[in-house]
Amino acid sequence: MTTAVGKGPEKDPKDDAQQQAEAKAAEVKAEAKQAADKAAAKAEEVKNTVADKVEDAQEKVSATAEEVKADAEAKAEEVKADADANAGAETHNERIASGKTRDFQTLKAVPDLKAINRKIFMGALPVVGETRSAKGDPTSAIQVDGVKIDKNNLAAYTSATGLRLGNEIPPTYFFVLAFPMIMDLMSRPDFPVPAIGAVHVSNVIEQSRTLTVDETYNIRCYGQNLRPHRRGLIVDMITEVTPEGENDVVWRQTSSFLAMGAKFAKDAELAVTTRGEDTGKVLPKPELPEFKPNARWRWNRDNVNAYVDASNDHNPIHTSNVGAKLFGFPAVIAHGMYSAAAVLAPLEGKLPGALRYSVEFVKPVVIPASVALWTIEQGDGSYELQLRGSSKPEKLHLNAEIKAL
Repeated sequence: MTTAVGKGPEKDPKDDAQQQAEAKAAEVKAEAKQAADKAAAKAEEVKNTVADKVEDAQEKVSATAEEVKADAEAKAEEVKADADANAGAETHNERIASGKTRDFQTLKAVPDLKAINRKIFMGALPVVGETRSAKGDPTSAIQVDGVKIDKNNLAAYTSATGLRLGNEIPPTYFFVLAFPMIMDLMSRPDFPVPAIGAVHVSNVIEQSRTLTVDETYNIRCYGQNLRPHRRGLIVDMITEVTPEGENDVVWRQTSSFLAMGAKFAKDAELAVTTRGEDTGKVLPKPELPEFKPNARWRWNRDNVNAYVDASNDHNPIHTSNVGAKLFGFPAVIAHGMYSAAAVLAPLEGKLPGALRYSVEFVKPVVIPASVALWTIEQGDGSYELQLRGSSKPEKLHLNAEIKAL
């Protein structure tokens, strides 16, 4: 009997598929690990490269920062040195401005104004005249010692202006007394602008006490602060009065003159040309008061002629209609300082001995003229003064302020 040989159990196809899947998974896993190892190695390489570059950049930044710091420190030292130099210059300029470092030429007496006016007129003539160059501040300075008050002249001055004649000197009188000295300086070659045509735009007087007729005075004058104005150049003329035997200035005046159409020279000092433009104003713009004026005057040629005789100022704009027209005025005009003195008359007896009197000359008073004065007392005891046209009060001639010091 033949026995059949057995084939054994049959293999499940599912097992083969699983084995193949596991083998494939192992292969993929191996490849993934290999790729991960390469990526890690690359990342490490990149990290090291970036670190190196960052370090290099930090070193460069650090080096640059050190350079910037060094430059900044050097610049700071330079600026400090310049600042120290400028501070020294400013201190020097302040001393010059106050007259402390100026060399004052001592004159034997107050100059003759008529002779100076002739000199100024000749200096303005073509060919024979002098050429002015606005390069910097005027350098000349003069003084006259032992000046006594001429009582007859003071009487003529107070009569012309309507002020009282007494032992006390009106605050504005020293302007007349020192005016020939101012014009002397303006006639000199170092004065930067022509004296002819210069317009007196403002005047500030500072007085530390009452001045009396029986005292003897030393007077000195100098110019300073040449600066631009929209219509030309402005320069200040300083007058200082010291009683004989004393050291302190008791009366100081700043008279500002505008040279119409004047310009700086091409080689003018930088420190002068860079000064800010000045309006010529020393006071706020006033409003027309709502109340009636405190005083009214009718000024004619007699008033002007009386002031001409007292001041000895024979400028043609004040003495001749023809001369006035040559300078653009329709007729003779009153002196600005005549107006400045006349408006004080209603306040005499009320003014403090120590005061500051600031005046702006706005529109000229063409003679004959009817003018009106408004005096406004402030809460602090100061006064505002406005001289206007009597029939046309919108026309402001003079704006002024008096303050106690």
